[in-house]
Amino acid sequence: MKDQRRVYFLTKNRGKFREAAAVAASMGLRLRMLAAAKVEVQSDSLREIASYAAQEAANRLEVPVIAEDAGLFVDKLRGFPGPYSSDVFKRLGIRGILTLMSDVKQRRARFHSAVAFCEPHQKPRCFLGTVSGTISRAPRGTGGFGFDSIFVPTIGDGRTFAQMNVEEKNKISHRAASFRKLSRSLRKQQSV
Repeated sequence: MKDQRRVYFLTKNRGKFREAAAVAASMGLRLRMLAAAKVEVQSDSLREIASYAAQEAANRLEVPVIAEDAGLFVDKLRGFPGPYSSDVFKRLGIRGILTLMSDVKQRRARFHSAVAFCEPHQKPRCFLGTVSGTISRAPRGTGGFGFDSIFVPTIGDGRTFAQMNVEEKNKISHRAASFRKLSRSLRKQQSV
């Protein structure tokens, strides 16, 4: 992209920022980490949570803002923890999810990502990414963050996200998919 304007990614999670920045850079977009307060609405919709956070921060800080909300949706737990994944991770952790699934044979799950972009005093645009997989019986790997050590993507090679490096994870992850869509949209918008 010719226009290297600053676009801020609203997150305090350095791992999430590294993943997003690598995908954005590969698409010609330069992100800056914005570790400011993130206002989150309670909702069952990742799209609504990300869009609200991006719009509120863009208007408050007067800069273009990207906000993301992601969640692990486990089929046998009726989509739990879903949009509440961050809170569930803090309160129950990986062991809590594995305990809930101790007698569950069917272990299908999905990670969803909603990435919203908003210019000050504009409406946000939201882009979605999904990856299917299964929940492992025990944590594996030390990379990544959140529930990465128990999520085995279907299109992978049997490793969890936590067993992959950032480049490997970014080839198939939900976050990478949503950030690629966002980056393509911004590049298209700037070429008009």
